[in-house]
Amino acid sequence: MISNNDKKLVQWALDYALKNGCREVKVNLYAGSDSSFELRDGKVDRLQQASESVMGISVYVDGRYGTFSTNRLNKEELEVFIKNGIEATRYLAKDEARQLPDPSRYYKGGKPDLQLYDPNFPTVSPDEKVALAKAVGDEAIGKDARIISVESSYNDGESFTYRIHSNGFEGEMQSSWYSLSCSVSVKDEGEARPSSYWYESSLFLDKLVKEGIGQKALERTLRKLGQKKIKSGEYTMVVDPLNSSQLLRPMISALYGSQLQQKNSFLLNKLNEKVGSDKFLLKDEPHIIGAMGARYFDGEGVATQPRVVFDRGVLKTYFIDTYYANKMKMEPTISDPSILILQPGSTDLNGLIAHVDNGILVTGFNGGNCNSSTGDFSYGIEGFLIENGKLSQPVNEMNITGNMISLWNSLIETGNDPRLNSSWRIPSLVFEGIDFSGL
Repeated sequence: MISNNDKKLVQWALDYALKNGCREVKVNLYAGSDSSFELRDGKVDRLQQASESVMGISVYVDGRYGTFSTNRLNKEELEVFIKNGIEATRYLAKDEARQLPDPSRYYKGGKPDLQLYDPNFPTVSPDEKVALAKAVGDEAIGKDARIISVESSYNDGESFTYRIHSNGFEGEMQSSWYSLSCSVSVKDEGEARPSSYWYESSLFLDKLVKEGIGQKALERTLRKLGQKKIKSGEYTMVVDPLNSSQLLRPMISALYGSQLQQKNSFLLNKLNEKVGSDKFLLKDEPHIIGAMGARYFDGEGVATQPRVVFDRGVLKTYFIDTYYANKMKMEPTISDPSILILQPGSTDLNGLIAHVDNGILVTGFNGGNCNSSTGDFSYGIEGFLIENGKLSQPVNEMNITGNMISLWNSLIETGNDPRLNSSWRIPSLVFEGIDFSGL
């Protein structure tokens, strides 16, 4: 937790920086802890616990900007730290675009608690954490003679942030998280060693799914037995909800002010243009109570609000913070999205597959990249051939190639199965006419 004394120290640091020559100042105090318990074949293989308290100070001096951080949080050392930071900043080149946001854009408070922190977090003992990780692994250990190893883990963390700006912003956030995961590898023909995983996560321990994780990891692994390449060609591509976000990521990255200002975005000058199919409806919904990624203000203190990102394929917004808005002489929006929700359809993954005659279900991406300036991509994939609405041959060592705008224009269906334990709620996706390279 961040105490009242901690907050007074943050205020003192801001005042001290202003008195020593700063035009504007922002100060952020972060306190957090995390732990990780990893087991291999039911035995503790690695454990890690860490905690930290860090103060970050950003100073605006004579048209120059510098940012510094320290974990030495007594006033005597902070005085030296702040003075040195200010003097060092004066050596930097001027950048008048660096300034705090307009105070009218700040979050002013008064909204309901987003319920992101589990008050029981400090009471979970190491023994309980190990027991949870062991139970996950036990669901797979010894269940098949071909198993080579089973790795299971428990991870958690908590964070507290208090931030103030010299032109009037004050805000604080607290959150916790928990996750359980399992990974299984098995022996296949020859040297093949297929593996797969499953995980669950939650902000609250009592809401964390604790059963079925090891079982799902084993099932997903055994389904890979006999993987091979198949004939190259155009296929309908179905992507499961564990991997669908991978294809959205380049589209979101192309919307950031940093990419736009450097002319390194394939969506530059595409605002209000159609760049995807009518099925591409994406919103940012930052105020969902108890949801991963929920927040009332962004990293600049700017108030978040629901916004449409893509409306039936039409690009409706960029993510432009104060700095890049000043650089490009554009209106700022928000620094980055909070909770991205792609409008779901009415059918689950199995239902989507049932309507595909000749396709490939993608259950994993293995390397590859997307050119941020052109949108051209190439990704390695693994998954299953779909024939007449049913999964048949497991496939791997294949590639998909194309262009992001063309890809999202080929989106023909979405599933009803987004993972609600993620800040990116992207369901299963179906694209038609995708180029696959194999044999």
